[in-house]
Amino acid sequence: MELHDVWFVLIAVLWIGYFFLEGFDFGVGILTKLLARDRTEKRVLINTIGPVWDGNEVWLLTAGGATFAAFPEWYATLFSGFYLPLLVILVCLIVRGVAFEYRAKRPEEKWQTNWERAIFWTSLVPAFLWGVAFGNIVRGVKIDKDFEYVGNVWDLLNPYAILGGLVTLTLFTFHGAVFASLKTVGDIRMRARKLAFGLGLVAAVLALAFLIWTQADNGDQWSLIAMIVAAVALLGAIGAIKVGREGWSFALSGITIAAAVAMLFLSLFPDVMPSSLNPDWSLTVSNASSSPYTLKIMTWCAGIATPLVLLYQSWTYWVFRKRIGTKHIADAAH
Repeated sequence: MELHDVWFVLIAVLWIGYFFLEGFDFGVGILTKLLARDRTEKRVLINTIGPVWDGNEVWLLTAGGATFAAFPEWYATLFSGFYLPLLVILVCLIVRGVAFEYRAKRPEEKWQTNWERAIFWTSLVPAFLWGVAFGNIVRGVKIDKDFEYVGNVWDLLNPYAILGGLVTLTLFTFHGAVFASLKTVGDIRMRARKLAFGLGLVAAVLALAFLIWTQADNGDQWSLIAMIVAAVALLGAIGAIKVGREGWSFALSGITIAAAVAMLFLSLFPDVMPSSLNPDWSLTVSNASSSPYTLKIMTWCAGIATPLVLLYQSWTYWVFRKRIGTKHIADAAH
């Protein structure tokens, strides 16, 4: 296996990690509007992800940095062609971080309500747009012989990509509802469990349609295996939350996300960004990669840094592993 193949796999792993972790905190952000009945319950939901949401975004930064260094042609074409949706995602992530930090800085109801609305919308919009972006990457976009994107933003809003956006939106919200049921106590836990079951059914219908479409257009035997794993895991997650096995449901919903993302990358390989104009103009792991020496240096750096990141992030989740509820929220705190 060549080093550019190794880095394609590593970037896939980084995106799996990002969607697994950021997926549930996007979901929890959306649930602040769908599940919480009052400000106290919103604070409970926000506190479930408060210690970890910023650490989850490390995976996105690493995935973007790895793509820039390992596949500069892919990075250049992707960020020039998808400039507007990626800019919207970036703005949402910035505002979302500010909202988490500033919401409790003042006690006024209007101040807190506005930041809570910001948390909802800046969780929902990226959850949808990530699916649109990856749907277009797998489907193929208008890339010319100079590896430049020559389409426009409306070309990205095609039925396949929109379906992909709905899949990530519903799947992340389901993942977040399962996480909320795993991390809370009392009435909010029961309602999160009930909501997760309904969301899971909707996500299952959309996800199966999207995965079957992907397999029919671009799949092989390996992507078929990943699709079956994703489908079985999602159905298992829905069944587990129905009977109150929240830990199993969360693990299985995570496997669903991992297998689905793996399927997309398996469907892509050896392309990294197919051209819908001419297959010969597609970006591949070989023509989009950096020099072998660059990839070699990156491999050494990743081998040293990655275990450290996994260690401190695992430690964070262990420290903040206990459930919380409305009884843990002080009445006068702001």
